[in-house]
Amino acid sequence: MVKSAIERVSRGLSVDGPEAMAVVGLMQRAQTLRATLETARKEGADCYTRFMPLAQSIMDAIISQALVKSIQQVIDDDGSVKDSASSELKRYRDQVRALDRKLLQLMDKLTREDKSQGSTMEVCSINGRWCMKTMGDRVTSFEGLLLTSGSGAASFMEPIVAVSLNDELQQARALVSKAEEDVLSKLSDKILGELSHIQNLLRIIIQLDIVGARAKYSIAYDGTIPELCLPGDMNINDGDFPVHKSFKRNSFSDLPQREWKLYMRKAYHPLLLRQHRESLNKARKDIAVATADIRRKKLQGNNPTTQDNIELRLSFLKNRVLELEKEPPVPVDFVVSTKTIVLVITGPNTGGKTISLKTVGLASLMAKAGLYVLASEPVKIPWFDAIFADIGDEQSLTQSLSTFSGHLKQISALRAQSTNKSLVLLDEVGAGTNPLEGAALGMSLLESFAEYGSFLTIATTHHGELKTLKYSNDAFENACVEFDERSLKPTYKILWGIPGRSNAINIAERLGLSNHILEKARKLHGTSGAEINEVIVDMETFKQDFQQHLREAEHYLMLSRKLHDDLLMAKQTISEHSVVQRNRKLKAVSETATVARSILRSKLQQFRESAIAQKSSQISKTGDSGPSSGSTKTLRSSDIVNKKIGSSSPLQLSNEKQNVIPEVGHTVFVPSLGKQARVLKVEASKGEITVQASNMKLRLKLSDVQGRTS
Repeated sequence: MVKSAIERVSRGLSVDGPEAMAVVGLMQRAQTLRATLETARKEGADCYTRFMPLAQSIMDAIISQALVKSIQQVIDDDGSVKDSASSELKRYRDQVRALDRKLLQLMDKLTREDKSQGSTMEVCSINGRWCMKTMGDRVTSFEGLLLTSGSGAASFMEPIVAVSLNDELQQARALVSKAEEDVLSKLSDKILGELSHIQNLLRIIIQLDIVGARAKYSIAYDGTIPELCLPGDMNINDGDFPVHKSFKRNSFSDLPQREWKLYMRKAYHPLLLRQHRESLNKARKDIAVATADIRRKKLQGNNPTTQDNIELRLSFLKNRVLELEKEPPVPVDFVVSTKTIVLVITGPNTGGKTISLKTVGLASLMAKAGLYVLASEPVKIPWFDAIFADIGDEQSLTQSLSTFSGHLKQISALRAQSTNKSLVLLDEVGAGTNPLEGAALGMSLLESFAEYGSFLTIATTHHGELKTLKYSNDAFENACVEFDERSLKPTYKILWGIPGRSNAINIAERLGLSNHILEKARKLHGTSGAEINEVIVDMETFKQDFQQHLREAEHYLMLSRKLHDDLLMAKQTISEHSVVQRNRKLKAVSETATVARSILRSKLQQFRESAIAQKSSQISKTGDSGPSSGSTKTLRSSDIVNKKIGSSSPLQLSNEKQNVIPEVGHTVFVPSLGKQARVLKVEASKGEITVQASNMKLRLKLSDVQGRTS
């Protein structure tokens, strides 16, 4: 509707209410996006740069809030013009409502009067005029104008008394329309002033919607970021299309040392994958519905037969889901080397050749469109300048073209338009005519594409002669769709480097055709063809064995990587455990040492207090014998301490010699300084001592000094 509003305003016409509200919705959405980007910018520059350059475009866009306000003032959310848009509009609408009420009252009065005579009438509106609806040809009690009538059908009559009011109502409604048109015209002029900004905003929003749709699709189908390259292996993804570091993408350095022109492993056709998912989801939904029906039937206690039928259907649906889960679409592998220009795919009908062509074409288009490719990582796709395809029946009765002629016309056109940077897809080359001539023409066409044509040509065919081109021209490569002879069904897998072989005679033999007929067919086919088929069988067997060994090697490689990661994790765990144990032991030793140190200090303090108490008692006993000199006191206290020590054990003696309390003025040895110091102050109750060593005054524990001299 925004485009419609832009077109109408550009032509000088007025927009309608819904179109104006669509413009408001566009601007409000852009404003919301801008606010979201502002929040992302505040959270981190890295988060904001992920949305560049689209983020910058939305930030630079001009959003007219004045226009939004003007539209919202006159247009309601449902797109109707508000009564408050203009005074004239409000007056005219009030007049319309008043006339409607008068007419309804008049019609109601006429209906009541006529009902008294047994008539049946209804009030209705015809072309905006209020009238009465009567059944049949019954005569009414009032005069009126007959609008429509019919034999045995309803008649519509406008009462004469209501004609003038209906005329006034029509005039009032015309005035309302004129007033609304005036409001919308003024609004259109305002939109015209912001038209360029609205057009630019619409272009940005459309671009964002496209990017969002691509992202949703790629994530929903678990796509892979393709590595895009130009012919000549010039990578354009790293510079022009930056990939955020949170996106996972395997590098081609992990691949074997070989140059690849096209590399896609396990590629899916998008429509097949979508169809399978839709079928699976539908089957699961049907199971849920059937389960709910069974539960409801049990609660209602309905007929057991009906319940059994539902349970049978439920069982069928569950089997259907299991079948769909076990048989998903089969992916195909495309690994084309740089020297290959033409790839020839052979194999039986319904083997998957045409689907493979379409898968490559769609993957190339998806990569150019900015979509992820539905394939396993990594993916490498050339940036083709064009993709040409001749797929399907080009028969045209209007142009008198047969199937063969239609193919030739299409191939001739794309041969002229393709360049050395194009992708060409050809289905059933040389089909629709004589096999010998068709094979010769097909070989000539493919050789021309290899020499002068496209960058890569992929062709499917049933002609066995086209398989031989690989052995005379290095620009060719063979591939075939695999066929299981045991089940007589195709596996839809592509075998690379192996030409397809004929399976008709072998299939006929397994189906029970007469041996006489089979032997004659083999003779007619020739022994050389049988020998070639045997060689191809050996090649297929070798290829299958190689693929099996490759899968086993990849499995073992994955296991070895897992074991390596487990070993690294175990090593880290052991290292962390060792650190934890070492810290725990150090903590335990530290705590034990702290407890022991506390016990020793407590015992030492008790011993000192006991020695001081004994010394005081000894002095009090000898106090009556008279005063004595300081040296005598010191000697006596020393004798008391020595006596105390003498009564102790040898270990206690060696410790207690160091714990003799020095006195002020004595000289002691400080082991931490390695020198002697003079005692300045002794605080025996605190177990501390103040000493002076040279120019330093130190406050030490009594246990930190040794010996004393006077």
